[in-house]
Amino acid sequence: MSGSVGDIMVPTLEQRFKANMPRHKGLVWDAVLMRLTASPAKLATLAEMERTGGEPDVVVLDNALCFVDCSSESPTGRRSLCYDRTALDARKENKPGGAALEMAALMGVELLTEDQYRTLQELGEFDRKTSSWIATPASIRNLGGALFCDRRYDTVFTYHNGADSYYAARGFRARLAL
Repeated sequence: MSGSVGDIMVPTLEQRFKANMPRHKGLVWDAVLMRLTASPAKLATLAEMERTGGEPDVVVLDNALCFVDCSSESPTGRRSLCYDRTALDARKENKPGGAALEMAALMGVELLTEDQYRTLQELGEFDRKTSSWIATPASIRNLGGALFCDRRYDTVFTYHNGADSYYAARGFRARLAL
């Protein structure tokens, strides 16, 4: 891997991979590195996940190898966001700086689904003080709502809110399929 992004990200990702082996039992770093080498553009996306506080690490979600935000709390650089652009545009006052789905698309990642979020929580304890927007079914979003999750009382909860809501402690966790 050549280039400044690769020179910076690969050692960071390798160190995190080796320090958190329970997240990816049975996987070896060389296999992950081979996939990254085959898709060097993904390093820029991983760098953005890292820059915004996500601490991406390798996990298996839906039988697919992915990098997922594994920061203990919702990534700091992706908080205080409405759910999507429609919700942001609908706010008349006190607009936040952006929207989760829009930011995810710009980064080249996807929000976790509820099932993926719950799988991640089996690998560690995340969002004990924060919460994270998750991919919301169209049937809920069409009615103005959006879903988010957190972990409290050693339990993962799924909640709803208006898609135009935003809170300093709510961001989003993302995944990047390899």
